[in-house]
Amino acid sequence: MRVLIAGASGLIGSALGERLRREGHEVRRLVRREARAGGEFRWDPPSGTIANGAFEGVDAVVNLGGRPLFPGRWSAMRKQQLVDSRVEPTEVLAEAVAEHGVGVLVNASAVGYYGNTGASTVDESAPRGGGFLASLCEGWEAATAGAGDARVVKIRTGLVLSRKGGLYGTLRPLFALCLGGRLGDGRQYMPWIALEDEVGAIVHVLTHDDVSGPVNLTGPAPVTNAEFTRAVGRALHRPAPWWVPGVALKAVLGQAGEEMALFGQRAVPAVLERSGYAFRHPTVDSALAAA
Repeated sequence: MRVLIAGASGLIGSALGERLRREGHEVRRLVRREARAGGEFRWDPPSGTIANGAFEGVDAVVNLGGRPLFPGRWSAMRKQQLVDSRVEPTEVLAEAVAEHGVGVLVNASAVGYYGNTGASTVDESAPRGGGFLASLCEGWEAATAGAGDARVVKIRTGLVLSRKGGLYGTLRPLFALCLGGRLGDGRQYMPWIALEDEVGAIVHVLTHDDVSGPVNLTGPAPVTNAEFTRAVGRALHRPAPWWVPGVALKAVLGQAGEEMALFGQRAVPAVLERSGYAFRHPTVDSALAAA
């Protein structure tokens, strides 16, 4: 299989490229700079241009691009940048997929689509929730509409656990110094997933023709923030005695602090499990041990 990846240099994209190459697939990368290596093709989403030959013989496109949501406050300008970095590139890719007759488009999204779900369990059939992240994800997913006859998979990713980056990569130094603790009341759910399963799930949806539409990329057993905090402490053999009040998070980070730290989604991977995906790390303790 020949796979073209946008966002190939990030945490997930790098690991995905390595996995695909290891399994004998050909990987091509879309880059915003001048192409410097074989398999790289320059593209410029604002102008809608993609280098000639990028889509030649391509079987599937994986779009993982987008500006980081965190850290920092979400000013009106920052929100627009977050939208523009996701919606416009996705529209360009979807149109190119249709034009070149590519069979599969796997497009990034996030469990933020569901808003703040409290203790209620949600699968892919749940409606869009409230908040900026939910609105962002809705627009991001809608941007795939131009993909024509391609099979479109919208991967709603949870919190990816890896020592190389993501949430755990950020928290690990704090917990190592015994500065870890729960956020707010700690009852908000954290839909985690191990990096190995994130990549494995993407390969799974690429190669299973019966999977399309929204797919939650989360571990099968989401935990609360308080439970996650204790699990990180166990993994690092460190106490986690601290507590960051929700009002402080909102005061310092505004809406970003509220939605990224205090909102929660008890999201489960119903579509993945029905399609036969077997998790390598089905518990948060296993995922943290792997990280």
